[in-house]
Amino acid sequence: MKVLKRALIIFLIFTFLCGVVYTGVVTGLARLIFPDKANGSIIEVDGVKYGSSLLAQQYTDDSHMWGRIMNLDVSTYKDENGKPLVYAGPSNLSPESDEYAQLVEERVEKIKASNPDMGDTPIPEDLVTCSGSGLDPHISPAAAEYQVKRLAKANDMSEDEVRDIINECTDGKFLGVFGEKTVNVLEVNLMLDSIIKD
Repeated sequence: MKVLKRALIIFLIFTFLCGVVYTGVVTGLARLIFPDKANGSIIEVDGVKYGSSLLAQQYTDDSHMWGRIMNLDVSTYKDENGKPLVYAGPSNLSPESDEYAQLVEERVEKIKASNPDMGDTPIPEDLVTCSGSGLDPHISPAAAEYQVKRLAKANDMSEDEVRDIINECTDGKFLGVFGEKTVNVLEVNLMLDSIIKD
């Protein structure tokens, strides 16, 4: 009985230390040192929240930059009022499957139709494939460049103006060495809409 009592006391102590104290200290420090990241990296302008720079949003119109394929689901989750909530995740489709090939083919046709000025220029693969999370907010600089002509025409801008916006929203390699340069699609679109200024 003594052993059980000691085990229970130790369990309660460690639950308090690891579950309450540690979590509170880490959360507090994160909010103090990195308030933007700790609160979801929300892009807020004049009191309006436009989304997180870490989560993709789906754009399919000509005046906005397109991101990667998103696997949206509105049938799985509902809020307390019964309204559907948007959920996204990986497709889990094998690159060898017919369904995956059809998905890529449909996306290729859609992108070609929306970017007729690009002719036979190869479409960057991240514009026709899904990321592991299904919510990747970034595309490659090549995928962004592929859309410049369309964006310039649709927004009555010069191609150089669009490229300047893309450059503003391009992140370099991690520590200058790891990974690749990426372009944040939401930030580009908010700048195209003049919501975020240079």
